[in-house]
Amino acid sequence: MAKKKKIIFYSTDPDAVWDEGDDNIEETLPNQQQKLRVQRDKKKRKGKEVTLVTGFMGTAEDLKDLGKTLKSKCGVGGSVKDNEIIVQGNQVEKVVDLLKGMGYSQTKRIGG
Repeated sequence: MAKKKKIIFYSTDPDAVWDEGDDNIEETLPNQQQKLRVQRDKKKRKGKEVTLVTGFMGTAEDLKDLGKTLKSKCGVGGSVKDNEIIVQGNQVEKVVDLLKGMGYSQTKRIGG
């Protein structure tokens, strides 16, 4: 469970009230509604190939869990940052097959 951040609110208006609202709460789309894109990349990676998964719509925790699952099933390392899953090596076909098997039916491979 994520920790709540303490927010300090300052105002010169004596009647001001802080409304937290639900603006910061993201909801993860169901797997079949996710439009994930999988591509091979080696830009800014010192020539090493990685497989990028982009387009995930949902919470950071769910993205992290998906990344962990993909890395585990591919048997390689990687990371999750900047709303992307990075899987080491050229694992594009395997990642696409895994995602489709997990119900991400709109997953597409992009690039050459």
